[in-house]
Amino acid sequence: MASVNKVTLIGNLGRDPEMRYLPSGEAVASFSIATTEKWKDKAGSAQERTDWHRIEFIGRTAEVCGEYLKKGMPVYVEGRIQYDKWTDKEGQEKTLTKIRGDRMQMLGGRTGGGDAAYDDGGASGAAPAPAPRAMPSSGGAAAPKKSKLDDFDDDIPF
Repeated sequence: MASVNKVTLIGNLGRDPEMRYLPSGEAVASFSIATTEKWKDKAGSAQERTDWHRIEFIGRTAEVCGEYLKKGMPVYVEGRIQYDKWTDKEGQEKTLTKIRGDRMQMLGGRTGGGDAAYDDGGASGAAPAPAPRAMPSSGGAAAPKKSKLDDFDDDIPF
């Protein structure tokens, strides 16, 4: 039987991403996001629970996270649960649970990231090809109407 290890989270960053680099030169971005659940108990009192999730991206998506994500920003993350086990100096076994991210999308307005998505293209790690742009007409044909988005200038690389 096939199995699935898939996590989808929407939350706010608890701190700016921490960047490091593997010996191969690949970027690694680590950060935590908070997800909050709200409900009313039997007595009608408002209750709230916040859970913190450790997130790790590797490769091009990690570079994008390090450059654009900031503390407090809302973010959408897809990935898988991963458990890292090791033995500390005192001989005690430790376990760290984290989400190894596959896809990230910044949420909110321009100050919150602008709903820009980034997917590292799966296991290949290749960056997605840029979307084709319409070429300006150079002949006698009427030029197509310009959209407000045509004048939009952004420094996000995707």
